[in-house]
Amino acid sequence: MIGKLTGKIDSLHGSQMILDVGGVGYLVACSAHTLRLAGQIGDTTSLWTEMQVREDAISLFGFAEAVERDWFRLLTNVQGVGAKSALSVLGILSPERLVQAIASGDKAALTAADGVGPKLALRLVTELKDKVAHMALPAALPQGKGKPALSVVSSLAEDALSALLNLGYRRMEAFAAVSSAAAKLGPDAKLDALICTALSDLSAREGAA
Repeated sequence: MIGKLTGKIDSLHGSQMILDVGGVGYLVACSAHTLRLAGQIGDTTSLWTEMQVREDAISLFGFAEAVERDWFRLLTNVQGVGAKSALSVLGILSPERLVQAIASGDKAALTAADGVGPKLALRLVTELKDKVAHMALPAALPQGKGKPALSVVSSLAEDALSALLNLGYRRMEAFAAVSSAAAKLGPDAKLDALICTALSDLSAREGAA
């Protein structure tokens, strides 16, 4: 099993690169995100790798970040998601935005990837939401007297998210604002305070844009 490769980029062909490691050229398929970070031909780069062995082929996939490789494994464990579709998702959504999209149920963000239709996007959200819930908000971080902050899957946070959506905010930006508000206010936050803090965060972002 090859877990990581470091070498010079020999050539780039679409979504693949040949990485020269000590005179041996490895053909590695990558997401657009990884290709942007890896560099240009002649640059030295390191890739976390995942190998898939099938009856008719042995394929090697490379990732600029370990978390992206972990997401690739998670995505390809969902029925109907092949390596090509997983790389497409990772090419348009960073790991942080992918967590937000799945935890908030933003299927539109997922269908922006090639090969991901509405049904597959729904399956991704349904099957992965529980697996990424602990990553979605600072809910796993200790707050106050050891109690966790609000989780986006809690009824209070869902109500706050719904309120922002009704005001016309997009799901992912509303989710991020509720996440930030929950981290600031802690586990004893009231709904009105959660909404007001989230709106303040959204206003600040709009003013900075």
